[in-house]
Order: sequence, then C-alpha cells, then structure tokens
Amino acid sequence: MRGPSWIVLALLATISCGSSGESDVSGPTAPAPTSTDTMPLRTLAAQRGRHVGTAGDRGFRYTGSDLTRFKRLLAREFDLVTPENDMKHERIHPARTQYRFDSADSIVAFADSAGLRVRGHPLVWHRQLAPWLTSGTWSPAEARALLQDHITTVVNHYRGRLLAWDVVNEALDDDGTLRQSIWRDLVGRDYIELAFRWAREADPTVALFYNDYNIEGVNAKSDSAYALVRDLRARGVPIDGVGLQAHFVAGGIPATLGQNISRFAALGVKVHITELDIRVPIPSTAAMLQMQAQNYRDVVQTCLTYPACEVISVWGLTDRESWIPSAFPGFGDALLFDASYQAKAAYFGVYNAFK
Repeated sequence: MRGPSWIVLALLATISCGSSGESDVSGPTAPAPTSTDTMPLRTLAAQRGRHVGTAGDRGFRYTGSDLTRFKRLLAREFDLVTPENDMKHERIHPARTQYRFDSADSIVAFADSAGLRVRGHPLVWHRQLAPWLTSGTWSPAEARALLQDHITTVVNHYRGRLLAWDVVNEALDDDGTLRQSIWRDLVGRDYIELAFRWAREADPTVALFYNDYNIEGVNAKSDSAYALVRDLRARGVPIDGVGLQAHFVAGGIPATLGQNISRFAALGVKVHITELDIRVPIPSTAAMLQMQAQNYRDVVQTCLTYPACEVISVWGLTDRESWIPSAFPGFGDALLFDASYQAKAAYFGVYNAFK
C-alpha cells in the first residue's frame, strides 16, 4: 500500500545506500539499481504472485523517530509480517487463566492499517513456554486440555485475520526423531495431529503449517519432516503447508533446496520460507557481503521456480533487531538492511531476483 508522496520520498531516502560500500556489489552477483527510485519489494513480489515478509516485534518497542522509521520501512518494503515473539506461549499466555494479547494485537492492527498480512507464530513449541506451565505437575488429561485451550483461544482470537499459522514448530530433533517435549511426554505422540485439528476447528480458513529448521535441503531431518507431512495428509489431518526456516550461513545454501521444495509441493502443500537470514562472520568484508547477496538472490530465485513456494520472509527488518549475534557469537549482518536502515547488497540481491 502506497502512502502519501512525502512518505514515499522519505522512505526512498531512508533505504538509499550509504557510504559504507556494503551495497557495492557489481557484476552478475547482485547488481544494484542505478537509482534509489525503485519499486518496493512488496510490489515486485506481488507481480510474481508471492508475498515478501519480515519478522517484527523488537522494532515495535522503539520510540520516537526510530519507531517511525521502522514502521515506514516495514510498510513500504513488505506485505507480510510475523510477530517474532509476541505470539509465543510465554508472552501471550502468562498465567493459566490469563491471556495477554495486547502486544500481538498491536502488530496485527498495524498490519491491517498498512495493508500487510500476518503469519501467526507459533501455537505449539517446546521452548518459550510460560513458567506456570513448565513448573506444574500435570496429568496427561490435564496437559491435553491445556494445549487444546491454548490453541483454541489464540486461534479464535485472530480468526479470519491471519494468512497462516505455524501450528507446530520444531517438533523434530536434529536426527529426525520426534523431539522430547512436555507435549510429547504428556499428551503423547499424536499431539501434532491434535494441534492441527484443533486449530482448524477454531479457524476454518487460515492456512496451517508445520515449521522447522535444517529441513531446507534433502537430509535425514527433512526426510522425517516429509514423512510426517505425508502421513498427516494421508490421514486427512488439516495441514496446508510446511515452513522452511532457512537460517543460513553465507556460502551454505543447500544445493538440494529446490528438490526439497518440489517434493513437498508434490504432496499438495504450500511451502513458505519463513525465517530467512544469512549470517556472515563479523566484522564483515565486502567479499562476504557479495556472497551473502548472491545467496539471497539464489534463495528467492529457487522459490520463484516453484508455484507452491508462496512466501519468502526474512527474520528481522534490520541488523539492529537480528537474533543472530546473540545466537551465533562471531556472526551477524544477516539481514537486508543495516542498523541505520540502509539497504545492503543483500537487499538488491532480493530485489533483482524478484525483478
């Protein structure tokens, strides 16, 4: 959605390349437009029948001019947003009989006002659970009732307003086996099926996804994810898609990414690239940022090859909000915009892939 002309002009100035040289990528790798007067990514993506998104909630905590710049850049470039943490159990369900929707609601309201769609994330996960849940002693029947209540209440609250839900997140361990969790241990191995059925009952229209990391290429874990989705589909469980998180290191894009997307698509499900970032060693170098830009371009072009790959969403708006430095010490600079809101070479890699 385009804003008034003065907003567009301000935004064009905001994303213009700075003097650091980070966006100076030449040749076939990721050539930058010769002018900052470019179409937003969301316009280019829409022309290719895709959504382009970002994660956000840290940026929504900013104040003053930082908050204004964050919102304007997000609304200009993206047509989809995922609350990074504000819909997770510990935030949205802080006490057994209490739900706190205010933070997530504010993001959804912003999305509505800016013409963005929202991916809900996540309903069921083994991490970031509220302390009242993890410290309690529950019977299997009680745990099942707690899970059903959480899913039903949260999905009902946003019924009809979201594009998709990550219903179950990271249920597989790195070797492809079912991960130990409070839900597996107390509800049983069928908690995944139950979660999808309860989510569908609460909202008949929202797309329901299984989301995980290290399942982007063909490997033991993605084989297990494929078998899981195939089994759920065969038994009539309402799963609509699979989310490939895509937390990559520069130079580490799986060669089998396209093959993997293709086999999931053949099951009749959609594929969303849900949490894309490509980290580099810091301090970053021009050569490494050039590789990163090419990697971003390759991921987008691979997605565009397959009609089932409908969404490409990066995990954060700028490097300032990125989780990478804390999760992967020694790495950073993983996103499309730097901490000063300047478009990086990676941005133009995505831009040219869509173009």
